[in-house]
Amino acid sequence: MRGLAVFISDIRNCKSKEAEIKRINKELANIRSKFKGDKTLDGYQKKKYVCKLLFIFLLGHDIDFGQMEAVNLLSSNKYTEKQIGYLFISVMISAHNDLMKLVIQAIKNDLSSRNPIHVTLALQCVANIGSREMAEALGTEIPKLLVSGDTIDAVKQSAALTLLRLLRTSPDLINISEWSSRVIHLLNDQHMGVVTSAASFIEALVKRSPEEYKGCVSLAVSRLSRIVTSSYTDLQDYTYYFVPAPWLSVKLLRLLQNYPPPEDPAVRTRLTECLETILNKAQEPPKSKKVQHSNSKNAVLFEAINLIIHMDSDPNLLVRACNQLGQFLQHRETNLRYLALESMCLLATSEFSHEAVKKHQETVITSLKTERDVSVRQRAVDLLYAMCDRTNAEEIVGEMLEYLESADYSIREEMVLKVAILAEKYAVDYTWYVDVILNLIRISGDYVSEEVWYRVIQIVINRDDVQGYAAKTVFEALQAPACHENMVKVGGYILGEFGNLIAGDPRSSAIIQFQLLHSKYHLCGPATRGLLLSTYIKFINLFPEIKGDIQNVLKSNNNLKNSDVELQQRSVEYLQLSTVASLDVLATVLEEMPPFPERESSILAKLKKKKPSSVPDGPEEKREHKLPQAQMSNNIEVHALPAISAAPLSTPSSTGSADLLGLGAPTVAPSTGGGGGGLGGLLVDVFDTPTQNGGGMDANGLTAGSDENYRKFICKNNGVLFENDSLQIGVKSEYRQNLGRLGIFFGNKTSFQFTGFTADLVCPGNLEYIFFPDRNAIAIQNIFFPLNFFVQLSCQPKPAGEVIECGAQNQQVIQAECVTEFSEAPVLNISYTMSGSIQRINLKLPIILNKFIEPAEMDSATFFTRWKALSLPNQECQRIFKAQFPMDIEQVKTKLLGFSMSVLLDIDPNPENFVSAGILYTRTAQIGILARLEPNKQAQMYRLTIRSSKESCPSVLCDLLESQL
Repeated sequence: MRGLAVFISDIRNCKSKEAEIKRINKELANIRSKFKGDKTLDGYQKKKYVCKLLFIFLLGHDIDFGQMEAVNLLSSNKYTEKQIGYLFISVMISAHNDLMKLVIQAIKNDLSSRNPIHVTLALQCVANIGSREMAEALGTEIPKLLVSGDTIDAVKQSAALTLLRLLRTSPDLINISEWSSRVIHLLNDQHMGVVTSAASFIEALVKRSPEEYKGCVSLAVSRLSRIVTSSYTDLQDYTYYFVPAPWLSVKLLRLLQNYPPPEDPAVRTRLTECLETILNKAQEPPKSKKVQHSNSKNAVLFEAINLIIHMDSDPNLLVRACNQLGQFLQHRETNLRYLALESMCLLATSEFSHEAVKKHQETVITSLKTERDVSVRQRAVDLLYAMCDRTNAEEIVGEMLEYLESADYSIREEMVLKVAILAEKYAVDYTWYVDVILNLIRISGDYVSEEVWYRVIQIVINRDDVQGYAAKTVFEALQAPACHENMVKVGGYILGEFGNLIAGDPRSSAIIQFQLLHSKYHLCGPATRGLLLSTYIKFINLFPEIKGDIQNVLKSNNNLKNSDVELQQRSVEYLQLSTVASLDVLATVLEEMPPFPERESSILAKLKKKKPSSVPDGPEEKREHKLPQAQMSNNIEVHALPAISAAPLSTPSSTGSADLLGLGAPTVAPSTGGGGGGLGGLLVDVFDTPTQNGGGMDANGLTAGSDENYRKFICKNNGVLFENDSLQIGVKSEYRQNLGRLGIFFGNKTSFQFTGFTADLVCPGNLEYIFFPDRNAIAIQNIFFPLNFFVQLSCQPKPAGEVIECGAQNQQVIQAECVTEFSEAPVLNISYTMSGSIQRINLKLPIILNKFIEPAEMDSATFFTRWKALSLPNQECQRIFKAQFPMDIEQVKTKLLGFSMSVLLDIDPNPENFVSAGILYTRTAQIGILARLEPNKQAQMYRLTIRSSKESCPSVLCDLLESQL
């Protein structure tokens, strides 16, 4: 089509966007006139013009005509014309278009054609669109093509894949029960392409009706056996880098994982032989050094190991699989190390292979400490958790605690939970368990959820032999200068119950215990203060000699007139109780907490309830599921602080908890106080003086002043993001390589309660956090891309509390990961009700590209060598601009350091110039950044030059840094 080639050439030769649009509009006018005025257009001309419309559409322009001409092309007998018609319809016509009935009729005509090419084109169109209307109209015709003896192999392949698409989009409309036996026997087809397509279709059917398609097991084993034992010449057309039919082998192995081990001894023996052969071939020297050979070979191997784990019945195979995976633990390829750790997590839950997995404990610990990839380190944590039992619990817990001090904060919360579960599950000496939990709080207090310290209190109360040790240990821990609020909670609770056990020592007398706890009082949030007040009233029962000191605290205006209703109520009632009640009444009301009923760990129960497969059973226990996952959820709900065991004198307020240690269902909403365990304390004590903002919206739907405050965070991590008469919003953040963690603080400045409070994160463009539950990749024109291909920034926010009391503060934590370079910023949409009026605030969240840069140091020779290497035009961005602020050398240096770049000295020949370097960390790459800033004080101008190995980075970073200078 010469006309199409000329048109494409004209577009490519356009010097500007305006010229391109002008040429396209001219062509659209010509095509429109041809379609309307020329009734004698032949098929070739229609095809040419339809191709031009398709090309214009792919350039990003809207097309609102030509659909009918494309539909007319479907009736042509020429392959090229019919092909272009179907292509246009697949791309341009939606499933709900009015022309769809005509398209379906044309497809029906082609499906009944004797020309297999026409049939295949029609099937491809159905698979591309896959609408419900098509499933209704063609759901009975396509299965006939699949099982018919007259259908050629190429058509059968297309029919199987088309049915698979329709089954996924409209499962209720695809019913092939009457052909189930004939579909299963496609696994015996002589054509390998038909078998490969049919295997995918049959697996989807099996997931829906396993019993109906049970007969596929023996046929799948038979076909797998023929592939595994075949030579190179047997499957010459389907051998990929010396691996026979790897895609079909993987599909068959996955299909078999939907059923238990075969009951027929002959089939079972044949399957075992296949798996042994695959394991044997993995030990053979590679037949090629190409990466394609190792990838295809390992794909079959790992799927075979998954089947071995699923069957969980042959000890020999399980141990061999474990040994094979052990060889991959130290492989130079990161993906193989990751997959080996992941598969060994599953093997560790089998009673047959658990001991074999434990042999690799030292290797896994080394991997945890030295591995550069955080995802591999996380799998190492999973494997240590899965392989732990009574014989190695202390060693594994000790190693995990040691690593926790330097662990990435993205996996700390998960590690804390796993250490807590292992310490409780395998504790023989409960003094060791107490030490472990207190160490957890000391090392990673921010990541210790309420359930963890609830549980340690349950165990201490239930075990008389550990109560004195626990009281002594928490007393010593509280003496540390920097003590986490969770430690204060545990210490307050345990000393309130068992402080008398250590009061005989002058170093831990009653008054010293009280003074130690009260020294932490003003540093804690309202919920913890409430617990400490309950501890004080229990001290009056345990230590009558310090009653006066405690009553003075209860009488203080800070407590009796506290703005927090719960603290005020407790102070008043406890003061009255200590004054009015007799010693007998006091002893009865404040008696020691009775033992809790023995039940499953609240941590384990919570995890199993949220994600049952996340907590694998140990090897000593009966497994109820075949494929446990050695993974945990990162999303741990935090419930309100429980009251200490003092009996309430009146109906508890909303910040209390009837279920004291969370043993049952929580009865309250998440705490809305400004409790600790976050990234900071009160906003007014931490941040700079804020800028007052109005409440209007700008043209982008953001609250007025949002852009200005956003830019203030380019060179700093902490500050006030927004403030008006009623609400103050502050941000504290920390970043390490490609990971970031933000604490967003919402402070209620009014005397009214905020209700219905929501803070939703909206990610424009490719900042979206994408999740597809059933697929690992998306396909575009038959090319498969991983899901994160389109994601630039991944954000995972935790919910903020729905209520903010007057004068109180809520916190929201957001985890962020830089997947690739980005320029847009997430938007935080805040909504709440105050005095019956709904308030809305939309703010740009300061997650900015330069936050994922880490400074780099280098000498002059290294700098200029790298500077010269980045000499391509698209690797550099240069800006000359007027200074917005006084050109002070120290201020400029501070801003460059705040921009996460180093300031290199004695590099530039001109001492007034600034030279900087840094590394931008993303999920998959490290991008070098070099910068040179040349100030001209006379002209009050800057020249900024940034070079980078990634072409999209310099302009983004230039824009950000220019706004600060």
